[in-house]
Formats: sequence, C-alpha cells, structure tokens
Amino acid sequence: METGELSERLRSHDPSVGLRAVGALHRLAEQVEAAAVARAREQGWSWEQIGDALGVSRQSVHTKHGK
Repeated sequence: METGELSERLRSHDPSVGLRAVGALHRLAEQVEAAAVARAREQGWSWEQIGDALGVSRQSVHTKHGK
C-alpha cells in the first residue's frame, strides 16, 4: 500500500477501512523496526543500546528480535 493511499484510508469515515489501514501501519512499523534492529546489531550495537533507542528494556527487545 502506498503512503498516500494509506494516509487517505486512515482518514476514512468508514471504520472498517480505517481499521484495516491501522493494521497495515502496524505491520509496516514492525518491518521497519526489525530492519533497524538488524542493522544496529550488524554495526555492533548492544541489546541495551537498541532498547534505549526504542524506549523499551534490553530484555524485551532481545526477546522480540534476538532469534
């Protein structure tokens, strides 16, 4: 889904359209986060540094992305 299309759907007055757009936004955010975490790990960042940058604990980010 293109950014403009997603933005338009988020402003929809139809709740089903808006909710599907929110779901797409959540999935996109998860993909962007996973890529950023992988890049940080490749550059030698610690789980604590990544957790601090994301505003979560070292343990939670490691549990989510440390596979």
